[in-house]
Amino acid sequence: MIQIQTKTSGKEYWRSLDELAGTPKFQEWVRDEFPSTAGEMLSGTSRRNVLKLMAASFGLAGLTACRRPVEHILPNVRGVEGYIPGKPWFYATAMSQAGSGMGLLVEVHDGRPTKIEGNPDHPFSLGATNSFHQASVLSLYDPDRMRNPVNEERQAKWEDFNNWIKQAFDRARFGGGNGWRILSERVTSPSLAALRTHVASTLPNVRWVEWDGLAADSSALGTNIQPLYNFEKADVVLSLDSDFLHQDAGGTVLPMKQYGRRRRIGVDDHDGEMNRLYVIEGRFSLTGSAADHRLRMRPSEIGSFAADLAGRLGSGGNQLQVVGEGSGTDLRARWLSALVKDLAAHRGRSLVIAGPRQPAAVHALAHQINQALGNVGATVTYVQLPAGDNRPQLEVLRELVRDMSSGAVSHLLVLGGNPAFTAPADFNFEANLRKVSNSLYLGQEYDETAAACRWAVPEAHYLESWGDVAAPDGTVTIQQPMIQPLYGGRTAAEIVALISGYKDQQSYQIVRNLWEQRLGGEKGWRKALHDGIVPNTAWPTVNPALNTAGAAQPQQGASSGIELQFVPSSSVYDGRFANNGWLQELPDPMTKLTWDNAALLSPATAKQLGVAVADVITIERGGRRIEAPVMIQPGQADNLVVIAVGYGRRVCGNVGRGVGVNAYLLRTSDAMTVARDIRISKAGGRYNLAFTEEHHIIGDLGAPEVQKRARGLVRELPIEEYREDPKAVAEMTEKIELFQLYETPADYSRGNQWGMAIDLNVCTGCNACVVACQAENNVPIVGKEQVARGREMHWLRLDRYYKGDAENPTSISEPILCMHCETAPCENVCPVAATVHSPEGLNDMAYNRCVGTRYCSNNCPYKVRRFNFLNWHKDVAKVTEMVFQPDVTVRMRGVMEKCTYCVQRIQDKKIELKSAERRLWITDADHLQTACQQACPSEAIVFGNINDPDSMVAKLKQLPRNYGLLEELNTRPRTTYLACLRNPNPELEGRHG
Repeated sequence: MIQIQTKTSGKEYWRSLDELAGTPKFQEWVRDEFPSTAGEMLSGTSRRNVLKLMAASFGLAGLTACRRPVEHILPNVRGVEGYIPGKPWFYATAMSQAGSGMGLLVEVHDGRPTKIEGNPDHPFSLGATNSFHQASVLSLYDPDRMRNPVNEERQAKWEDFNNWIKQAFDRARFGGGNGWRILSERVTSPSLAALRTHVASTLPNVRWVEWDGLAADSSALGTNIQPLYNFEKADVVLSLDSDFLHQDAGGTVLPMKQYGRRRRIGVDDHDGEMNRLYVIEGRFSLTGSAADHRLRMRPSEIGSFAADLAGRLGSGGNQLQVVGEGSGTDLRARWLSALVKDLAAHRGRSLVIAGPRQPAAVHALAHQINQALGNVGATVTYVQLPAGDNRPQLEVLRELVRDMSSGAVSHLLVLGGNPAFTAPADFNFEANLRKVSNSLYLGQEYDETAAACRWAVPEAHYLESWGDVAAPDGTVTIQQPMIQPLYGGRTAAEIVALISGYKDQQSYQIVRNLWEQRLGGEKGWRKALHDGIVPNTAWPTVNPALNTAGAAQPQQGASSGIELQFVPSSSVYDGRFANNGWLQELPDPMTKLTWDNAALLSPATAKQLGVAVADVITIERGGRRIEAPVMIQPGQADNLVVIAVGYGRRVCGNVGRGVGVNAYLLRTSDAMTVARDIRISKAGGRYNLAFTEEHHIIGDLGAPEVQKRARGLVRELPIEEYREDPKAVAEMTEKIELFQLYETPADYSRGNQWGMAIDLNVCTGCNACVVACQAENNVPIVGKEQVARGREMHWLRLDRYYKGDAENPTSISEPILCMHCETAPCENVCPVAATVHSPEGLNDMAYNRCVGTRYCSNNCPYKVRRFNFLNWHKDVAKVTEMVFQPDVTVRMRGVMEKCTYCVQRIQDKKIELKSAERRLWITDADHLQTACQQACPSEAIVFGNINDPDSMVAKLKQLPRNYGLLEELNTRPRTTYLACLRNPNPELEGRHG
């Protein structure tokens, strides 16, 4: 018998409101090992019928598990120097999103890209990625991509398109482009910018308009000045409605990297002072979840708070002077007082950041406070963007729509994006676009804009294209194709070159000639192509004059009614990823909703309106209305509705068409981020929502003594308490006796032994690891109906736990995957030895043997094993099959599967070392990483050889805050966790004041 310590306490952490309330529905869900919505409909049947069904299912499972797909071997008739069949190659490129690019490395198997990784040499990647980067490879193989030119909704040939271009644009070119307009997203490509300059010089009457679907006038610096924030240098960070750890990261992962490095406590050079994060927001974001203190506040109230803070700091001039600490006992006053002292005490080492959904006045206040605190040049710098239109995007787009409506636009070229879907609803962009006689759209899919244009042509995916893109600081990366365009797509540069008569017509010529000239020849070009970075291309830093006039204006007061806030979707962004099944099925980090968006309400607001989860409500404003299902979001501000845009696509591929509600219908030019004084009423009826917050719960039901025991699934405590007593984490359990299953435990003291440590102090719950695992291990998509039944197949899930009351809780995310237990309960019950233990400590799965009894899933206390109820890959399009990793088995119906610690990567590294150095011992220097570890932006996941005392994972497991889940079961898990530490301000009681 072994003893372990556990602490008795009541239920502190909860995953859903039903769990908090202990409703009968929740109790039944957890008690039923195979709920009626998840397994076959066995409840209520006789024992004989159950046995019949089980026997039939076992037989079918065995047959399907033994069947193998037919494969054809084709000869490689043309050899490539240095090419080894089956061995992947990696190439550097970049992906553009949210107006900026990020450097990537692409894994290519036998001529087809299969996996995206971050470029460790790129300053805004540093080797990590987000969920959109990971899922972009699936979009490459989307069978619903546009394959041929389309002329007035009819398929056409490329030669027909070329003839039309010659007739429509060549004659009009002699008029200097009079009546021409070009509409694109923000231009971050230097080669496309060079073409824009060429157009301006040769066709002076052409007007180039930029529009991003989520654009908002939130800059107080002018459109050609961009702030860059360094969270690693900030001891104190104040977020004013900025989700900089997730949706507002600007298409990069650098903020998460920098912030995470200030939260890594206890190892090597990361043992410095832990930062402190204050978040003021209306919705509950991932940044709010990571905060040490969070204050919920409606968006319209944040401006007055920022103005009061600036006034208390006396930041009207260049000198910082604390004017007053404030008085009062209310929460707002205590927050102001605490913030004034904390920010003033960290002059030059603090940071105030306003989110993109806040107006320009709030941004001006944030810049003003940073300047007064001496943060400019330390935690915030400003760069000068290349010259362009200085007017806000909304103003320029309004002018374009006005010209289209009046007939002043004769030729319109739309380069990417989907403005017919994302433009403000009051612009009636789609209707006015149809008035243009010669309209051309370049896009990857046939969407709302394509349907409204006279001609639509397929755009090449970034993995098929030659191009270039700039990072937020201007650092350029060359885009190079990993595969020949699957559908003959063109790039934006090629289309502009075609209509303007540019000297180079192919994207390769355009990009190479530009950079060979700038880099001094072919040698510089090849090095930039190989490294993924063009040296010395960062934009110059400047010290701009702040637009303090906007900040000095009285802040608009909060509305008396309910406000509606529009936010980008964590799955489909602005709608461009609607046809990506990996992202549609990815649970939202906070709500755990899949395949939908919903109107998020606080518990109090929902009670006030008399609605419950899945009730349908009508949201009205200014004669416009939508109907949306309700989701109750703990921690959200009262009298606030939050809804994600990008859903409700009318013209889209088979995956995304009609999924969710189109919130853009309420987004007008005077309410781009927040709509005030909306009206809400019950629409009647209920909507089927598929969310996963109660799936795979590690339940605490059972005997009363078990229910009372706190199993310590999530452990967090203040950092000062941890420093005073490092053993406090281990003491969170009471002493109990453990049963020793094996008289002589296996000896794991020799050879490679694999293990993982996950730092909850660093994990933000961003979902990058989930999609990376899906891409690496051929994890299938199952669809909304199957998710609702509890059949999602993700090998790695992110459990989100709340703590506190439903109105104002704190939150924490915990990645859960196979623990690779040394005394694994699943191995003892498998009748065919399909799950076995390896000499290196891995819980292996032999798919050939598995007959789908699901005994192992019954016996797994962590609920991390997934069963293939159906043949998910049966109807996958041939082109989509190209995304499969050849090193990983594509499983079929009747097979149980789960995390393998990316065993294929382990074996590949062994082969590499054995061939090159005749050794099998693997250290951190060999750069062996699991897919989830490699993708993690905050470096929360560490994997390695625990028998190597110099490995990072071995060091983390020696820390006092390291613990395992359900240790009292004596499973001896190889995956352990580091307790979350908070850094609260003593002047504020609790994290939320």
